[in-house]
Amino acid sequence: MSEKRKPLLGFVGKLPSGTARGNSGKTHCPLCMGLFKAPRLLPCLHTVCTTCLEQLEPFSVVDIRGGDSDTSSEGSIFQELKPPSLQPQIGILCPVCDAQVDLPMGGVKALTIDHLAMNDVMLESLQGEGQGLVCDLCSDREVEKRCQTCKANLCHFCCQAHRRQKKTTYHTMVDLKDLKGCSRIGKPILCPAHPAEDLRLFCELCDRPVCRDCVVGEHREHPCDFTSNVIHKHGDAVRELLKGTQPHVEVLEEALAQIKGMNSALQEQVGAVAADVRTFSEGYVKAIEEHRDKLLKQLEDIRVQKENSLQLQKAQLEQLLADLRTGVEFTEHLLTSGSDLEILITKGVVVERLTKLNKVEYSVHPGVNDKICFSPQQKAGRCRGYEVYGAIHTKEVDPAKCVLQGEDLHRAREKQTASFTLLCKDAAGESMGRGGDSVRVAVIPKDKKDSPVRALVQDNKDGTYYVSYTPKEPGVYTVLVCVKEQHVRGSPFTVTVRKRHRPHAGVFHCCTFCSSGGQKTARCACGGTMPVR
Repeated sequence: MSEKRKPLLGFVGKLPSGTARGNSGKTHCPLCMGLFKAPRLLPCLHTVCTTCLEQLEPFSVVDIRGGDSDTSSEGSIFQELKPPSLQPQIGILCPVCDAQVDLPMGGVKALTIDHLAMNDVMLESLQGEGQGLVCDLCSDREVEKRCQTCKANLCHFCCQAHRRQKKTTYHTMVDLKDLKGCSRIGKPILCPAHPAEDLRLFCELCDRPVCRDCVVGEHREHPCDFTSNVIHKHGDAVRELLKGTQPHVEVLEEALAQIKGMNSALQEQVGAVAADVRTFSEGYVKAIEEHRDKLLKQLEDIRVQKENSLQLQKAQLEQLLADLRTGVEFTEHLLTSGSDLEILITKGVVVERLTKLNKVEYSVHPGVNDKICFSPQQKAGRCRGYEVYGAIHTKEVDPAKCVLQGEDLHRAREKQTASFTLLCKDAAGESMGRGGDSVRVAVIPKDKKDSPVRALVQDNKDGTYYVSYTPKEPGVYTVLVCVKEQHVRGSPFTVTVRKRHRPHAGVFHCCTFCSSGGQKTARCACGGTMPVR
C-alpha cells in the first residue's frame, strides 16, 4: 500500500497552471446547486449554504451528551461545557447523507463556517474575470483590485479611497487578474467574540483559535501561542489520523470494486442461465407441441377407425333391415292377397328367403364404444430429447375381468407381510398394459371389523398392482379388492391368518421329519417346527 499522502494543510502560494479549478466541484451547494453563500460545515463534513440549511425542516431529539457534543461550530466553542443531562435539542438531517445534525444553541448560524469553501468560491469566480465578486466595502460595484494587506476585494472607487487614508496608504494593491494562480485569496478569519481582531493565536487548553483580546481576557491564564508555531504539531496529529483513516478508504474502495465486479459477473451469469432456460424451454415447448400433435393425430385416427366401424355396422344393419322388411311385406301380402295355388307355388322361394334372413347373425349393440381417455401423468417416452408425458387409451378396465394372483390369497401368518397381485384387464380380457386405475383394498378382521389392517397398493404402471399387508393377530380376515368402486372377480375373499411358527425347543421327532419328506417346516407333535440349519 502506497505511503504517499496529499498534505492536509498547505501554505499560501502559487498553484501550477491549470489547477486553479481543481476544487470547482466543492464550490456549489448540493441543495440550491448554486455557488456557496455563507457555507456551513456539518459534522458529517458536508457543506451547505446557510440559507438552504435554514429551509430544512427541524425535528426534536434528546441530547444525552450534554456539553460533550460532536457538533462543532464557531459559536459553540465559546460556550462553557455543561454536565450531561437529558434535554431536548433541535436537529436536522444532512441533505447529502441523511446524517443527524444536532444544532447548537445558536441554530444553523452557529455551525462552523466553511472558510475553505468560501476560498474555493472566490477562486472559481476569478476564473470568470471577477464576474460575480462585489466590493467588500460598498457591496455594490464589481471588484478590480485586492488589498493584500487587508485581504479585501475592492472596486475602483473604493481602491482610490483606500489609498487616500493614512492607515492604508502603503497597503499593497494588486489587480484581480494577477491572483488567478493563487491558492488562497479568502478574507481574514475574524474572532466571533471580537469581530475587529484576526484569529492569530491558538489556546492549547481550550483547543481553539483565539485573538489577542481573548488572550488578555478569558484566556489570560491559558497557554497560548501563534498559529504558525503550533500548526505543525496539530497538523501532524491530523496527518496521523488521516494516515490511519486512508487505508479504510482503500479497503472500502476495493470492496466496492469487488462488489461491482461480482455484480457484473452476476449479471453475466444470470444472462447466460436465462439463455439456457430459454433454450431449454423453447425446446421443451416444441417437444410438447410435437407430442401434442401426435396425440391429436392418434385421437383423430381412433375417431376415424371407430366411426368407420360404426358406419359399416350401420350399413349392414340397414341392409339387413331392408331385406327383412321386403321379406315380411312380400310374405304378408302373399298370405293376405294370394290364392291357395299362388301361395303354394311361391312358398318355396319365400321359405328359403325368410329362412336365410333369420339365420343372419347381427348385434343389437354398437360394435365400438366411446371409451377414450387421456392419462396425463403416464410417461410417453422421449421427444426431441425431452421426457414427455401423456397417453391416449381406448381400453377401459373391467372389474369382472380382473384377476387376483398370489400364494397369500387365502393364507397368512401373524406379524408377517402377506401379498398378492391384481391384474387389471379390459372387457375383452386383455391386459390394460398401463397403470393409473382407481384400486382400493381393505383387509378387515372378522372379529374386529372396526380395526381394519392397513393395505399398501403399489402401481407397477403396467396394468398390475402389488398389494401387501401385515396382520397383527391370527384369525379370519375378509379382503375386499375394488376397481372403480366395483369388486373384481373373486372379491371379497377370506384369508386365514395363523400363528407364527414356534422354534422347536427339543429333539425333532424322526418320524415326523421322515414322514414330511425332510421338510424343515414340518410340525412336530409338540407344535414346534424343524429348526433351520
